[in-house]
Amino acid sequence: MSDTDNIQVTRESLWYIDNYVLIRDYYDRTVSRIAARCIRKGNIAIEDYPFYSYIIDVLDELCETGDYIIQRKELHPYVEKKIKGGVQALADNLKLYKKELESNQSVEMKAKKDADLSVAKDIFSNFQDKASDPLKGSGASVDDVVAKLVAQQNERNNRGNEENE
Repeated sequence: MSDTDNIQVTRESLWYIDNYVLIRDYYDRTVSRIAARCIRKGNIAIEDYPFYSYIIDVLDELCETGDYIIQRKELHPYVEKKIKGGVQALADNLKLYKKELESNQSVEMKAKKDADLSVAKDIFSNFQDKASDPLKGSGASVDDVVAKLVAQQNERNNRGNEENE
């Protein structure tokens, strides 16, 4: 018996597959629509379109939804039925979408992610009284959790940088 045999597929988890298919189609249509709008506005670059960030938002949701599906192996048989090319096609497309997302995120968006991590680190590291540490008894200290979060964020950043090279 594998680990996925114990995990129940719910209506909510199946929703992610349908949502991925819809968002993927919506993303393609949105890019096409904005590209046409840019032509009508004097053939401006799509990145110069005032609402270009909306494309990035849709792309971000597409990547989050794809990640959810990839991480849940119990959904993979349904992906094989619902998405042409199955899990492999989803994973290949997701890789391309993530590369596109990373290369088109603004400096402000990247800075916000770094700032969010910094705020979390400050919150967890500023416990004056270690007795009030919410992780006390869990086997991990606040410092350990923060260090792990920072390491994970750095690893994701490094992976993204390597893929862009």
